[in-house]
Amino acid sequence: MTRSIPQDIEIAQAAKLKPIQTIADELGLGSDDYEPYGHDKAKVSLEISRRAAKAKLVLVTAITPTPAGEGKSTVSVGLAQALSHQGVNNVLCLREPSLGPVFGIKGGAAGGGYAQVVPMEDINLHFTGDIHAITSAHMLLAAMLDAHIHHGNESGIDVRRVTWPRSVDMNDRALRHMTIGLGGPVHGMPRQDGFVITAASEVMAIFCLARDLDDLTARLGNIVVGYTSNGDAVRASDLNAQGAMTVLLKDALSPNLVQTLEGGPAFVHGGPFGNIAHGCNSIIATRTGLALGDIVVTEAGFGSDLGAEKFFNIKCRAAGFDPQAAVLVATTRALRHHGGVAKEELSKANPAAVERGLPNIEAHIRNVQQHGVPPVVSLNVFDGDTDAEHKAIIDRCAELGVPCVKTDIWAKGGEGGLELADAVRETLDKGKAKLKPLYPLDVPLKEKVETVVTKVYGADGVSYTPQAEKQLAQLEQLGFGELPVCMAKTQYSLSDDPAKRARPEGFDVTVREAKVSAGAGFVVVFTGDVMTMPGLGKRPAAVNMRVNEKGQIEGLF
Repeated sequence: MTRSIPQDIEIAQAAKLKPIQTIADELGLGSDDYEPYGHDKAKVSLEISRRAAKAKLVLVTAITPTPAGEGKSTVSVGLAQALSHQGVNNVLCLREPSLGPVFGIKGGAAGGGYAQVVPMEDINLHFTGDIHAITSAHMLLAAMLDAHIHHGNESGIDVRRVTWPRSVDMNDRALRHMTIGLGGPVHGMPRQDGFVITAASEVMAIFCLARDLDDLTARLGNIVVGYTSNGDAVRASDLNAQGAMTVLLKDALSPNLVQTLEGGPAFVHGGPFGNIAHGCNSIIATRTGLALGDIVVTEAGFGSDLGAEKFFNIKCRAAGFDPQAAVLVATTRALRHHGGVAKEELSKANPAAVERGLPNIEAHIRNVQQHGVPPVVSLNVFDGDTDAEHKAIIDRCAELGVPCVKTDIWAKGGEGGLELADAVRETLDKGKAKLKPLYPLDVPLKEKVETVVTKVYGADGVSYTPQAEKQLAQLEQLGFGELPVCMAKTQYSLSDDPAKRARPEGFDVTVREAKVSAGAGFVVVFTGDVMTMPGLGKRPAAVNMRVNEKGQIEGLF
């Protein structure tokens, strides 16, 4: 029988929140350690992130996601709530939602059901203004770049080789490609340009990887905005833009403290996408959590082939983090999908399809294990699941020596994740984790790409377009060869083809483009048709949203 559960927004609006001062007090923060933003949000001082870490770090990732959604953020919140039920001093660290998906089709990133971070409407909309600050800093650099070109172009930028786009936090396909500077000499130099969504901005990546304000400023100065006709890189520091950009980001860099539905502490800070950026919340927020809790639960975008791979090889390298366990979220719906079932049939039991989809979960278990981190599988249950399907998944995990526990977090909150919390704590107590980055930094960029493609995606090899070959060679020559790679790839398949389900075999991945994000400290490698500016669908989620006569938001989720 289908359970009658209110919509996420109804649950969030009915919740009685603790004053943010109470959340801060329970974390051991003094009144000088945070600045309240209203009654239920606060900015926490950067000084807390400099304290010694005392917590164990747990990553939540997932198998290959499907259009139905697997509930990774919900499981993250629910695990934190379950740990609180058990008296464990824990801190949750999540990304901030982007307005693009909120008004598009994916929804927000604040969890769901009875496992949410609140205030849900604020977090999914303007929140404390961080993403607007990041957009403004990005756009300031774009404006300063065009002003520099207009007023004599002292640095000698080749206008055909400008690489710094514009940015907006909204899905808008019409902004992908455009011509700017039209209207005559007083309106600038005509050239091609375009927008990326703010979650794909290098400023967002820098914001999430910076250790403090000084590091933020240095990284912003390292941004490559274009090249001269001789191929020399021109940076934001050549335009003296980094100081003003830091001014716009100064307040935003302090992490945001909110709470779960059950009153536990949560930091929600930064929001790069996992398929076109590195997909992790800020280092500063995670360090703050590690200084205040005994266990920190964090997540990385999409499946283990995307966010988790970048968490291990980019974020953990940059911050020196040592994750001790990983939770891999799986659902029967996803495994039915990977077993060949159409989207409209995913809610129907299909044990045979689940069996056919099991190679996908096997691949993701292997991905986590090869980084030296022990996984625990969270089988997120839904109405329509059968015991036979659950048994097939649990048994296959047992064959691989990996604990798999059922969670009913969406409907039951922390109570529905107690068995998962037990399994995670048992894994932490064993102390078997030893993080192993997938590749050393001193090997060529193409070797790093091929390592990720073969070891994580399971491909036979890599093919490069002539443009990508040339770009990677030029980046090596410019001294960027020792940076990690940030792969841009579809989230819907382990391959670069979203139509290939389960665990594809016998395929190559095609690299079509590469560019450096020198401030962030990685090289972005583009595969398939992944774009840095999404578009809205035929009927976006926005059409269902309104403010009612009581001033309440309806239709958000």
